[in-house]
Amino acid sequence: MNFGDAIAALKENKKVARSGWNGKGMFLYYVPENRYPAVTDIGKQIGIAASGTSEWDGKVPYGAYIAMKTAQNNVVPWLASQTDVLAEDWEVII
Repeated sequence: MNFGDAIAALKENKKVARSGWNGKGMFLYYVPENRYPAVTDIGKQIGIAASGTSEWDGKVPYGAYIAMKTAQNNVVPWLASQTDVLAEDWEVII
């Protein structure tokens, strides 16, 4: 599938990957916009400012993003390269 198809699959809560990726078990998934607990001082500052009130709930608003489960078994935010965008080897991971 192409990148557009991969994005559509991500938004349907499916995992996707490039067939040419060498890392074992690597895949992408969609993380919808949400609010997450602040774990840094900067996050706390952002959360307080975003709340607009003195009664902050301890959470920071995050926009939606694409995350990658890496071969090292951790999760990182992911950004597409030009090669990724133009690739036709995307596939849904079961």
